[in-house]
Amino acid sequence: VQFVESGGGLVQPGGSLRLSCSASGITRNYYGIGWFRQAPGKEREGVSCFSSADGSTYYADSVKGRFTISRDNAKNTVYLQMNHLETGGTAVYFCAFKGGFCIAGSKEYCSWGQGAQVTGSL
Repeated sequence: VQFVESGGGLVQPGGSLRLSCSASGITRNYYGIGWFRQAPGKEREGVSCFSSADGSTYYADSVKGRFTISRDNAKNTVYLQMNHLETGGTAVYFCAFKGGFCIAGSKEYCSWGQGAQVTGSL
């Protein structure tokens, strides 16, 4: 599975940004796609994910009510809409793939995108 991420950039506190993750090579019927972020000097943290089996989603407490994960099957693309971004510096956002249901932890994800940098807010 390969991903191409896009949509990163500079954003002001309170602003919005939408990240895109275009996937290719997914052959499994049931899988999870996760969004993670990593700020300089910090561990990678799970932000959101969804499971293709039942459409269930997960959001970290820090982004609930502000971020929305969605997908466009026709375009093989997963989105992360980020609203009301808070002051927080810089982070690189990654999308990742795992078989089965999605989880918040990153260790079971086996394919990762190259990352999209978001500067100014989290």
